[in-house]
Amino acid sequence: MGFDAILDESMNSLSLSALAAPRQRLDTDASLGSDLEGPVMPPLGKMIDGKRILTLDGYSLTVSDLVDCHDGKCHIVLDNASRHRIMKARTFLEKCAAEHKIVYGITTGFGTFSNVQIGPNDIRQLQLNLIRSHATGYGDALSPEKTRMLLALRINVLAKGHSGISVQNVDKLVAAFNAYAVPYVPEQGTVGCSGDLCPLAHLALGLLGEGRMWSPITGWDDAATVLAKNGLTKLELGPKEGLALINGTQMVTALGALAVKRAEQIAKQADVVAALTLDVLKGTTRAFDAKIHRVRPHKGQNDVAQRLRALLHSELNPSEIAESHRNCGRVQDAYTLRCVPQVHGVVHETVTFVKGILTKELNSATDNPLIFPDQEEIISGGNFHGEYPAKALDFLAIGVHELAQMSERRLERLVNHELSGLPTFLTKYGGLNSGLMTVQLCAASLVSENKVLCHPASADSIPTSCNQEDHVSMGGFAARKALKVVEHVEAVLSMELIAACQALEFLKPLKSTTTLQKVYDLVRTVFKPLEEDRYMQPEIQAVIQLMRENKIWETVAPFLGRMADLESDFPDVLRQNTGSPTAALPQEADAITCCRHPDTGPDTYAH
Repeated sequence: MGFDAILDESMNSLSLSALAAPRQRLDTDASLGSDLEGPVMPPLGKMIDGKRILTLDGYSLTVSDLVDCHDGKCHIVLDNASRHRIMKARTFLEKCAAEHKIVYGITTGFGTFSNVQIGPNDIRQLQLNLIRSHATGYGDALSPEKTRMLLALRINVLAKGHSGISVQNVDKLVAAFNAYAVPYVPEQGTVGCSGDLCPLAHLALGLLGEGRMWSPITGWDDAATVLAKNGLTKLELGPKEGLALINGTQMVTALGALAVKRAEQIAKQADVVAALTLDVLKGTTRAFDAKIHRVRPHKGQNDVAQRLRALLHSELNPSEIAESHRNCGRVQDAYTLRCVPQVHGVVHETVTFVKGILTKELNSATDNPLIFPDQEEIISGGNFHGEYPAKALDFLAIGVHELAQMSERRLERLVNHELSGLPTFLTKYGGLNSGLMTVQLCAASLVSENKVLCHPASADSIPTSCNQEDHVSMGGFAARKALKVVEHVEAVLSMELIAACQALEFLKPLKSTTTLQKVYDLVRTVFKPLEEDRYMQPEIQAVIQLMRENKIWETVAPFLGRMADLESDFPDVLRQNTGSPTAALPQEADAITCCRHPDTGPDTYAH
């Protein structure tokens, strides 16, 4: 097939929403099978009550799977091999308990009380006391959706077969998940070491029939009532089962999985928003030339540059706006436009790194002690320490924050007449109307809040439990604030997108590229052009929701995939074909090699 035919086929396929990218099951760079012992289970491809079956085996849970649990898309089943491992570990543990061996958390107290031996008649009461005494959280309750993630993740960890819980109690956890019946879990109270003891104790408490629970058919009610009305049976705790339920990093990891999934989506959409802003500001695409990025071969940077080349003006995807300033003499743009590949690129790589850490944590045995029935050993260790996810999520917050920092500065350029050449605050009748004045103000406030939230929680540690637990991760706070940073980034980028679409109104009848016009059309389904001042907050929230649902990316993704294939086969396919700053500079302009700024003298150079 010749280039012209490929070009025609690609342009005819710009009905982007009709195409769907295939779902990628694994969320890490490499297969989990290469990093983790045990099988990687394929999806069953079956549905129950409109929900896909998610088989939990302790080895193959992905970030996307866990977020699907948040979204109510999954019906959980326990893998048969996992059932066998759980039973094997439980049999060995009960043998040890019957022999009155001294084992931490089974025949001893906890923490500082680990030197206190517990008699045979009290070992069951010990586990119940543990749950009741540790359910001391503070603050707002996690949403039922987030608590479902917490419950699903705890089931997956137990499925590894090293915790010593009975298979009967795991089945009760699965039944509660599938009934959408979840306990009240306060979001504060964990220091992220010895596991997320406090929130997980609340999770277990409700399933014991104490405290409060929520379900679709009851709303919030006392736990015993919710269990009964959903046909669920409360947990009955034997030796170590209380400890098996609360010792682990599931709070930080579950919230972290939600944060990294949303960060992954917003990072891709940030590239699209930046492209639209650059086009309406009549910027240059020269800085995205593949030759520049090949000599600095960071993957994220090169991926973003390729994405921008595909979205912006080219022979295949022309922009009337770009054509309108063919020979304007402008050499280069501000850093928030010119350096998008370099800044956004490292954010993409940060997200990938953090996702890899969390995916391993999703499939890790993180309680203490751990049971190894084949070796007939019960070993105390420190897998409960939350430093891995805590550090990773602090890194995620620092990385993704840069997207908002760049976005807010581009938003300022859009609403500032001196920088854009467009009406101040993008309103026709400034003075009578204020336009997008406080949209930029709101974005600035969120960026400033993020600067505080980016302080690493894991840089702090405070001794607990009579100095027995003398170093902690503060992972719970790291996860909560990482999620808050991501939420702010979603909002700031949405505000930039609103402004970029409003800027297009003042450039009509000129149009952007076909792909970016489709983004404009999508935004206009929820946010109409701003002809005069009106109450905008619900419309702003609607654009934020488009971002959260990944609709901006879904609008352009099929086309970007085709363009990437075409650029690989035809290296010149995305060559910008004007003599403007959107492409090569005019032949007579020696600034093409010296980057001379047009507004300065002949011996002065732009930075």
